[in-house]
Amino acid sequence: MLYLGIDTSNYTTSASLVDENGVIVADSRLPVKVGKNERGIRQSDAVFAHIKNMPEVMKGLGELKDDLAAVGVSYAPRDAKGSYMPCFLSGVACAASVSQVSGAEYLEFSHQAGHIAAAVCTAGKEELLNGRFLAFHVSGGTTDLLLVDSLNIERVGGTLDLNAGQAIDRVGVMLGLDFPCGRELEMISDPMDTVRPMSSVKGTECNLSGLENRAADMLKKGDPPSKIAAFTLASVLDTLDKMCENAIEKYGMLPTVFAGGVTANTYIKQALSKKYDALFTHPDYSRDNAVGIAYLTRKKMLGI
Repeated sequence: MLYLGIDTSNYTTSASLVDENGVIVADSRLPVKVGKNERGIRQSDAVFAHIKNMPEVMKGLGELKDDLAAVGVSYAPRDAKGSYMPCFLSGVACAASVSQVSGAEYLEFSHQAGHIAAAVCTAGKEELLNGRFLAFHVSGGTTDLLLVDSLNIERVGGTLDLNAGQAIDRVGVMLGLDFPCGRELEMISDPMDTVRPMSSVKGTECNLSGLENRAADMLKKGDPPSKIAAFTLASVLDTLDKMCENAIEKYGMLPTVFAGGVTANTYIKQALSKKYDALFTHPDYSRDNAVGIAYLTRKKMLGI
């Protein structure tokens, strides 16, 4: 039997299939296009883009025939009261339609839970979903520190202003890079360029708006893009490092998981995985995708 996951986050239309053994059978995605020099997209435009992308994304899965047991979808950014973004309605409409036509079970999960499941399952540690661990969800829309207990997710820290991915994208656009800017910023960053990072962390909370302002000052002074990129990534790393230290001091030595697009950065991943023996999402599934939703659908249906 197959388990379908659908996710329509702001910038990616995604659908994935896993089988009853947890093997990823298909993974189909299309990006939502953002205009040159733009730092994001309006929700109305995102909804339209997802609706336009969805037929091609679903076609990328191949023929499902009679093998579909259930369809799961991300209905909201987080498992929290009031968490809502219109872009997720596109995926909900598609998933509900598939369920009605096929007779497959319909299930809803948060986008954040999908990221966490993608990190844990693609690392071969699915059993962790039944336990207690710390999780960082770090992306353009989220910089959250979470205490997860059998997939009950409690936000126990995170940003008080900008998200890490927002800061990276804003600096990248400032440097003339295409949005989203994470990969290009890493490519132009000079790892040999020693820069003093900037971080503002109190306990398990952080502020990241100062990072953008400092990068703008560096650009005005004539610092090269490679140095500004290195400063930006080093500052995000330093922020996550200090938050992780404080979280471990507060909650004890729990397993630690890093999920979300920002954690795909090689520099950040190498440093934190080495220091904390932390679990990171497989690079193919760190950015927005529906694989985690498919895994959660399978888990729910099989009762594992």
